[in-house]
Amino acid sequence: MKVSLIQAPLIWENPKSNRDYFEIKINEINSAVDLIVLPEMFTSGFTMNPVQVAETMQGETITWLIVLAKARNCAITGSLVIKENGNFYNRLVFVFPSGEVQFYDKRHLFTLTGEDKAYTSGNQKIVIDYLGWKICPLICYDLRFPAFSRNKEDYDLLLYVASWPKTRINAWDALLKARAIENMSYVVGVNRIGIDANGYEYIGHSQAVDFLGNYIQEPLETEGAFEVELEKEKMLETRQKLGFLNDRDSFEIQNR
Repeated sequence: MKVSLIQAPLIWENPKSNRDYFEIKINEINSAVDLIVLPEMFTSGFTMNPVQVAETMQGETITWLIVLAKARNCAITGSLVIKENGNFYNRLVFVFPSGEVQFYDKRHLFTLTGEDKAYTSGNQKIVIDYLGWKICPLICYDLRFPAFSRNKEDYDLLLYVASWPKTRINAWDALLKARAIENMSYVVGVNRIGIDANGYEYIGHSQAVDFLGNYIQEPLETEGAFEVELEKEKMLETRQKLGFLNDRDSFEIQNR
């Protein structure tokens, strides 16, 4: 599977300008890819003011993503602010080339910035079937909680979209590798760059890691779209050979 990681600065609380930016970047991808990954809250930056930027699942951004996915004949994913039933969600949407949409609501809300006060937590882990791959999508702070991401479903790709600041970037790098190693899964992490309205600096480090913790795409700090190719058969052969997942613990996570 060919994946494009788009590492970008985000325009604060301006969905239209961010859509315009990403449309240019997506159309600049010359090769055929299967999946395009955008950062967390790619229409607004990591805002605690959801009223300003929230959309619905029938809104402009979802409609725009569906049109783009169909035109590019690939899936597109990233998170944005969605209002539903009176609640706000940091919601990752996965838009298929057919126009089908699946979604995951961020479970672990970042209490340090008050995300838990502005947004409603999700409680369902999902695994998406796409092109014969099982993909588990998660969002930013979820990376710090390995029990939730534990590979009980035999997924093939663990995907993180993020707004992870420069001050804690070493943790981002270390934990992405850890999640790949412990779950014997490919891991792709896409983070933003630039400085937001609150003065937080982001330096990207979007990356792809294989099932043994080796870099396929090393962390970079520049703006751009970085393409990687993931080989499922190689991963499955290694899992069978080493058998580490056969010894994993069985447990259940209780909803809060």
